Amino acid sequence: MSLSLGVDTGGTYTDAVLIRDESDVIASAKALTTRHDLAEGIGAAVSAVLSQAAVNPSDVTLASLSTTLATNALVEGQGERVGLILIGFGAADLEKHGLDEALAGDPVVVLAGGHDYAGGEAAPMDETTLRDWVGVHGTDVSGFAVASQFATRNPAHEQRAAALVAEMTGRPVSASHHLSAKLNGPKRALTALLNARLIGMIDRLISRAEARLNALGVTAPLMVVRGDGALISAAFARERPIETILSGPAASIVGARWLTKADDALVSDIGGTTTDVAVLRGGRPAIDPDGAQVGPFRTMVEAVAMRTFGLGGDSEVHFVSEGLQGGVTLGPKRLVPVSLMALDDPEGVHAALDAQLVRAVPGEHDGRFVRVLKGAEPVGLSDRETALFGRIGGEVTPLGDVLRNRIEIKALRRLVTRGLVQVAGVTPSDASHVLGKVDVWDQQAAEKALRLFGRRRTGAGQMLAPEPLDLAKIIVDRLTHQTSLALLETGFAEEDLGFDLLPEQLARHVLMQRGLNGGHRGLIRLETGLASAVIGLGASAASYYPAVADRLGCAMKLPEHGGVANAIGAVVGRVTIRRAGTVTAPSEGKYRVHLEMGPEDFLSEEEALTRLETHLSELAREDAEAAGAQSIRVRAERDVTRAMAEAREVFIEATITVEASGRPRVAEG
Repeated sequence: MSLSLGVDTGGTYTDAVLIRDESDVIASAKALTTRHDLAEGIGAAVSAVLSQAAVNPSDVTLASLSTTLATNALVEGQGERVGLILIGFGAADLEKHGLDEALAGDPVVVLAGGHDYAGGEAAPMDETTLRDWVGVHGTDVSGFAVASQFATRNPAHEQRAAALVAEMTGRPVSASHHLSAKLNGPKRALTALLNARLIGMIDRLISRAEARLNALGVTAPLMVVRGDGALISAAFARERPIETILSGPAASIVGARWLTKADDALVSDIGGTTTDVAVLRGGRPAIDPDGAQVGPFRTMVEAVAMRTFGLGGDSEVHFVSEGLQGGVTLGPKRLVPVSLMALDDPEGVHAALDAQLVRAVPGEHDGRFVRVLKGAEPVGLSDRETALFGRIGGEVTPLGDVLRNRIEIKALRRLVTRGLVQVAGVTPSDASHVLGKVDVWDQQAAEKALRLFGRRRTGAGQMLAPEPLDLAKIIVDRLTHQTSLALLETGFAEEDLGFDLLPEQLARHVLMQRGLNGGHRGLIRLETGLASAVIGLGASAASYYPAVADRLGCAMKLPEHGGVANAIGAVVGRVTIRRAGTVTAPSEGKYRVHLEMGPEDFLSEEEALTRLETHLSELAREDAEAAGAQSIRVRAERDVTRAMAEAREVFIEATITVEASGRPRVAEG
């Protein structure tokens, strides 16, 4: 018998599952994610699942982790201070693809050097300037990123710079040609920069997770989910942490496929903070051809094509006063549900809510609370932010008691963005508690918070919702509507219908909306909806998604263990490594193979293609073994570009992509 342990760290919960013989889920558990130290939440979830299954921890043969840490860090602007080395580029290139924004004041040097399209040296590398710069900045950064012009055609200057920096500082160096074989130097530089910034953070997470698992008796090798859903060893993830962005969403798609055996569907995963929607085609997740988009940054990392919407169970509920009826809208920011915050300080939260309810006039911040996160370090704050941070303190406090004026709202947002402070308020999770769909937190606190929110006045001067139950229905109906829009938008983005409108405009178009939910019957008949089946994932999917299916007229699959699909996907995937390379034709009759050790020329096209395919296959197999694969299979694809010239076919360029894939190695029983 083999036992596989899958763990996923989400924004609200950390999930763990145990799978027997790669076919049966024998236990699953959740624990609150501990943002100050993710390993604590991992340990709690794993302890719970081991206890539930009543198995010996040493019987676990494989452990795997999917994590939002890299994604969240890039979105929130976190990470370590690093240095960027650009070779053969101009200062203007710093403005391309958000490089300057991503640097955020970190040191950068632009050197002479680089290569041309054919792999020839454009200019000698300026080692003197590099040595001087490293001498100045070598001790005030945690690592370095290096990108050279046309390094995918000839990486010699990147290799030389990386070796020199490592020799002088001993710090890790991320070389852009290791992360992508594609052209576009500034974009590769951005990817290398972000990778360097994440190395220390991911290394600490993996070390802490491994230590916590070992302390629980789990000694199986640890794998990590990559952004395309494949698995890599912990050691591999430490070197290339950028590849773990979108790890959690990718794991959810792999888990959805494993749970449902569906070949083609939309996968919608609702979490606490976001709803992630992706497309499953032929049993595999669609890959974003432009590279993973994370926050404002478009990288060169292969990752699932995912549309992420700021809509989840913990989304902030906003009051809409326009119009006679008024209403609510949700997201994109996350709040701690009042019903959850009340678990930490029941007496204080209820006393504050009761005091607010007896006031004749509703307050702007009624039903909202704030606290400092455990372990938060207020470094680099303004005077106003520092003063506000000090007033908040570590206890749960009504928000209105700490804000002295409206100017401080901006300071509060800054503290939340920095991950120093949490704000609690009304969320769909609270509405679900009021409706009786969920019963895990403090239902009475949720009812009081919704009663306070519902006292707000609409444009007609009436209360939005005098009873908490009425407001709860309004909030859940709004979540149904916004989820439907997210699914329609994703569907329109995948289909080329020839319209000039954007997918989000098509999803919201009045004709589209009038045709939903039974459609329109008059002189005109309108019927619209979603033709694809939807796989609904997430702990709250069973509560919310049946209404979404009714609205869109589509089939909705809610698998039994859909609430922990991310954790399942973390452990049932395969180790897959892709390597790509190029053959060009610098002159007629000459075929140039671009290799890591430099270009090689051949007189025969087939000889050049065979040389590259053999080389890439060897590298992919070596990387797959290093990434923890066994029983490896290798396949190669050739994409040859030719053109007609003077009535004959001429070779232009060829790209070969090799994929090495296998199941992860397991511990011996």
